[in-house]
Amino acid sequence: MRTRQPTTTLDDQPIPVRAKLAAAWTSFMFLYAYVDILNFFTPGTIEDILDGRVFEFDLSQTFSTTALTLMAIPIFMIVLSMTLPARVNRIVNLIVASLYVPVTVFNVVGESWLYFYGLGVVLELILLVLILRYAWTWPRTAPSATSPDLETVRAQQQA
Repeated sequence: MRTRQPTTTLDDQPIPVRAKLAAAWTSFMFLYAYVDILNFFTPGTIEDILDGRVFEFDLSQTFSTTALTLMAIPIFMIVLSMTLPARVNRIVNLIVASLYVPVTVFNVVGESWLYFYGLGVVLELILLVLILRYAWTWPRTAPSATSPDLETVRAQQQA
């Protein structure tokens, strides 16, 4: 007869909030880019681009600069999520993700391929909601019993 070996559980280390935010922004950035790239395969898209139009917009330096800015922000959010101080990090993530919700929804307006764009928008919104949740629920540290509270430190500094 065989003796059953004890089942070992995997060590499930907690993931720091910064890493969760950076991973979510990375996923958002790739999804955002791939939806745009896959859109090139939509019939008529290349012809419109060659005619100087994207959706309702004329191709211009202003359009390209705006598109670059819209893509650069999530790219920078990856590094900012890993490097900004916690308080600033939380605020920046809440603001930027909130601003990207309407930008993301706008991308489906007027599109004929609603399944494709609808799926892309839903997936992007899921990632933005995760970012908002991670930033909103960022763990706080309670003052330890050995460290003085902020008011005590200020009183000592002023004395």
